[in-house]
Amino acid sequence: MIELLAPAKLTWTLEIVGVRADGLHELRSEMTTIDFFDRLWVDADEDYIELSRGGAVPLDASNLVARALALLNRHAGVVIEKHIPVGGGLGGGSADAAAILRHFGGVSDESALALGSDVPFCQRGGRAMVEGVGERVTPLDFEQRRVTLFMPNFSLSTRECYRALDELDESGAPRHGPNHLEEAACVVEPRLRSTLQWLRATYGDGVHVAGSGSTMFIPAHIDGLEGEGELTGPEGPVRFRQSVTTPR
Repeated sequence: MIELLAPAKLTWTLEIVGVRADGLHELRSEMTTIDFFDRLWVDADEDYIELSRGGAVPLDASNLVARALALLNRHAGVVIEKHIPVGGGLGGGSADAAAILRHFGGVSDESALALGSDVPFCQRGGRAMVEGVGERVTPLDFEQRRVTLFMPNFSLSTRECYRALDELDESGAPRHGPNHLEEAACVVEPRLRSTLQWLRATYGDGVHVAGSGSTMFIPAHIDGLEGEGELTGPEGPVRFRQSVTTPR
């Protein structure tokens, strides 16, 4: 079996610039890959999808790894070892699908988009400006940055966050900060708001929500939080992990 690494995607900034006629939101977003990985074990002579660790993910044809194989018209046995939290805003499922695409030679950004808006970027990795609904990926020069991730024990639905954003826009609520989905995510999941407020009170206003959450991050390594571990937040345990950006 061959081991593949599937790096998480960190959404550094997220600006929603419009809504298309089909209801999809157009964005302008700086994304980077970081040294936080799922691992996939691939056997080209088999045909199955299994989960060896972590996460409640489907293992049928709806699984993004299975869909990536179908897009490539290939069969393989794949064991997924999850480390990236499901529903955490770090693109774990997209990263897994992209690892399969890369392993078998890759596809165009337009084809990758059929698997999800994050897959074109995840297939490329590194640092990029992502626009449209995810199909326009412009590589940017690599910058090594430190980051500390905060991952609570709950997840969020990206679809619900965009629905909440539309409702906030209809009410005339202004958008603030580098992530236009932050307030919507806090509306969908009040535990995110209280955890974010607690982290900002503890570590400063530089803590932000990653994408649609539930992961939060600060662009620094924090003294006393070496490596990875667990904090006790106002809504339960919060896993932390120090990471850095990666060129792929």
